[in-house]
Amino acid sequence: MNVDVLCPNVFDAGLPTLNYDVTETPAEVYPRIHAAQQQAAIAIGPFGPEILSHDLARTVLRDPRFTIPPGMNLMVQGITSGPLWDKIVNSLLGLDGEPHRRLRSLVSKAFTPRASARMDGTIVEVINDLIDHVAAEGRCDIVTDIARPYPVPIICALLGAPREDWEQFSLWADDIFTAFTFNPDGVDEALVMRAWGELDDYVDEMVARRRHSPTDDLLSDLIRAEDEGDRLNAAELRMLAGGLLLAGTDTTRNQLAASIDVLVDHPDQWALLAEHPELAAGAVEETMRHSPVGSGTLRIVTEDTEFAGYMFPAGTLVIVNTFAANRDTAVYDDPDRFDISRTAAPAVLTFGGGVHYCLGANLARLELAEALKIVTRRMTKPSRSGPAPWKPMLELSGPTTLPIEFSHA
Repeated sequence: MNVDVLCPNVFDAGLPTLNYDVTETPAEVYPRIHAAQQQAAIAIGPFGPEILSHDLARTVLRDPRFTIPPGMNLMVQGITSGPLWDKIVNSLLGLDGEPHRRLRSLVSKAFTPRASARMDGTIVEVINDLIDHVAAEGRCDIVTDIARPYPVPIICALLGAPREDWEQFSLWADDIFTAFTFNPDGVDEALVMRAWGELDDYVDEMVARRRHSPTDDLLSDLIRAEDEGDRLNAAELRMLAGGLLLAGTDTTRNQLAASIDVLVDHPDQWALLAEHPELAAGAVEETMRHSPVGSGTLRIVTEDTEFAGYMFPAGTLVIVNTFAANRDTAVYDDPDRFDISRTAAPAVLTFGGGVHYCLGANLARLELAEALKIVTRRMTKPSRSGPAPWKPMLELSGPTTLPIEFSHA
C-alpha cells in the first residue's frame, strides 16, 4: 500500500493559501484567516502549514511529534549561537523531553493556584494605585498609564522582591525583551546579556537569603519543591525566576490593553462588567478569545509525520493559529460576536496546551480579571480620544497606545 496515496504531502494537497505581510495587524489579516478557515482546517501560510480549526489546533498542541523550535525568534534575526542563544534555548520554554518533564514537575509543585491566589491583595492594590494617578484628570493612555506598569510589581511580589526594587526589575525586563521582539536592525546582544546578568545576580542573592530564611513567596516554594528526592539547583532557580519575570510581564501588559480596547468598543459590555463583577473571569476568556495579543505558536516536525490525513515532511515549520481556532464556528456560536456572558464555550487555546501549557495561566487570569473588574467599575463611560493602532500579528501584538476619556466613579 502506497502511503503517499493515502496521505498526500501537505504542500501538494490543494489546501487554501493564506497570505499576509509581517507588518500587518491581527484585525487586518483576520478576513483572510476567516476565508481560509471556511475552506479547510489547514491552510498554507507564508511560513508553512497553519492549523486553523480548534480541534486540530488543540490536538497539535498536545502532540509530542510537534516540538517547539528553540530560539526561533533569534534564528530569524541571524543569531544561532553564542551566550544569548544558549540562554534562551536552555530556558523552560526551549526545553523538551525528559529535561523539560523534570523541571516542569518540580515547578508545578510550587506554582499552584494557592500561590496565585495569595497575590490577590497585591493585585487589587496595584491596579487601584494606577487608577488613582489618573482619576482626577478623567483621561489617560491605558497602555502607558495602566497596562505597562501593572504586572511587574505583581511578579516581584510573587517572587518576594521588595517594593524599592520593582522599578529596577521593570528596567531589566524592558532590556531583555528586546531579544524577543523582531528588530530589523538586529538584537543588541550586549545590552540584553548585561541586563540578564544583573537580573541573575539579583536572583542568586535572593535565593541565598531564602535558603537561610524561607518566607511565604514563590521563590521559597521553588527552593522547597521536591520530586522523589530531586530538587532545583541554583542555575535552575535563577533561570525559572528570571523566566517568570519575562513570561509574565509583556504578555499581561499587552493583553490587558487589548482587553480594555475591545471593551471600550462595546460600552454595553463595559457597563455589564461594572454592574456584575462576577463576570470578570468570563470577560478574560472572551477578550482573549476575541482580541488575543498572541495569534499563534510555532511548532516543527523533526521527522516525516502523518497528521489529519496529510504528510508533514521532516523540518516543516507549523503555525498553530490560535487566533483562528478561537473563532472556529464549529465550536463557538457566532464567534465574531463579543459577549462576556458567553457560556458553554471551550477554553481558549491562547495559553497553549499539553506539556507546554502556560504555568502562569492561573496568575494571568487572576491579574486580568481583577484589573478589568476594577477598571470598568472606577472608569465609567469611557470613550476614545485618539487612535489605538496595534502592533503586527507576528509579534506579541496589542495596542501601542490607547488614549481614552472617562468619568470617575
